[in-house]
Amino acid sequence: MAMSEQKTSKEVGTIIDGKAVARNLRDSIKHHVDVLIEDHKIMPGLAVVLVGDDPASHIYVGSKETAAKRAGIRSFVHRLPKNTSQDTLVALLHKLNKDKKVNGILVQLPLPKQMDEATILRHIDPAKDVDGLHIENVGRLAAGMPGMVPCTPLGCLTLIKSVEPNLTGLHAVVIGRSNLVGKPMAQLLLKENCTVTIAHSRTPQLSHVARQADILVTAVGKPGLVKADWVKPGAIVIDVGITRQDDRIVGDVDFLDVLPVAGFITPVPGGVGPMTIACLLGNTVAACCRQNELTVPELR
Repeated sequence: MAMSEQKTSKEVGTIIDGKAVARNLRDSIKHHVDVLIEDHKIMPGLAVVLVGDDPASHIYVGSKETAAKRAGIRSFVHRLPKNTSQDTLVALLHKLNKDKKVNGILVQLPLPKQMDEATILRHIDPAKDVDGLHIENVGRLAAGMPGMVPCTPLGCLTLIKSVEPNLTGLHAVVIGRSNLVGKPMAQLLLKENCTVTIAHSRTPQLSHVARQADILVTAVGKPGLVKADWVKPGAIVIDVGITRQDDRIVGDVDFLDVLPVAGFITPVPGGVGPMTIACLLGNTVAACCRQNELTVPELR
């Protein structure tokens, strides 16, 4: 559907069901894993490393482990105590880099204070860096070369293209400039031939900039930041923000305020979140194929 059609169609205010899109993607991944196992006798393997006792991180790691097993991917979870030294973690990563049963490695962030995140990420084999955060993969994305792409922005792009397959010429505004979401999101949108603006806390007249967007992606962790008057009528709004407020999980977008204005919008929860894990599994399958000199399947 073209954006010009979207603005006047009956689809205004349509909620993008991230759970349904993620389910379809996981089904596609499961199919390709079955093919790898049956035709090539290869079972993809994902190693997740968790350091410390952060409750949210434990929940995330458990979800990733469950999702991997359901997709037919071998799961290796390494849980290390909070006082683990950086040298110990680096030694584990070197061991996983050499392990042929492990195709993907993910270090759950954040790390304890005694560890330097950038240093740790540099010790992951770029070919196994399924989080897409190694500096080599960052450079590959910027250069338009094949490599591992961070899971959350990749999931966002999948959601966007589920409602608008052709993004050529559209104006995308990304609020947030983190290495994890904002910057790679902008690179992915550029690759889709969008005109891209990266906005952030120092951007003057932020609401005015946001309102110019055909595609608005926000990832800043400020509950209810984006209001209806920030959104261009008919725009695609992708809310990456996740904040626990009282007993609820809320996003950066004031959902009920923006819903009547947006063409398409992701809810929180149930929007971007399910896509992150699905894309992690997809990256693991892609890494497995590259390491075994097989064609990387197109996952949908």
